[in-house]
Amino acid sequence: MAATSRKLEITVISAENLQLDRKPIKKNASATVRAENDSQFLTTDMDTEGGAYPKWNEKLVLDLPMQARSLTVEVQCKTSYGVRTIGTAKIPVSDFVGGFVPEGYLHFLSYRLRDRRGERNGIVNISVRMKVPELKACATTSSHSSMGFPVGDSSFGVGGVATGIPVWCGAYPRNY
Repeated sequence: MAATSRKLEITVISAENLQLDRKPIKKNASATVRAENDSQFLTTDMDTEGGAYPKWNEKLVLDLPMQARSLTVEVQCKTSYGVRTIGTAKIPVSDFVGGFVPEGYLHFLSYRLRDRRGERNGIVNISVRMKVPELKACATTSSHSSMGFPVGDSSFGVGGVATGIPVWCGAYPRNY
């Protein structure tokens, strides 16, 4: 049976230069994360001290549908008039899924927030990791290794377990 979603571990780290009506916010900022066209959303605790530079460093685990092409991070501020949206960033899933990095790779990303008029209004800093399902260890006949596969006797009279460990070498591709 094919999976319909995958687990995404998002840490909302901080935001920078947040403004409300062109003035730096004083306090009470929080961030909400949701997948594209999904009703499920997760919200950080409110930062009551950071002002225009709030820090959350809060880990959220979200079910990301397989067909989702983006997720949204929205930063809000609680005011005397209610909760107001400071800015929104739409993050393409292709920024952290696929490519030349391993599946559980931890990506540190920063995105420009845009207010409801589409104007720049701060930056949000996040880290994203696709949670990889744990693999069950396969049993081998050798008691000293849990990796690899059994190798039969060769003409040299040596048997045992062959083990291969992938190694990254060289530079990662650059995005220009």
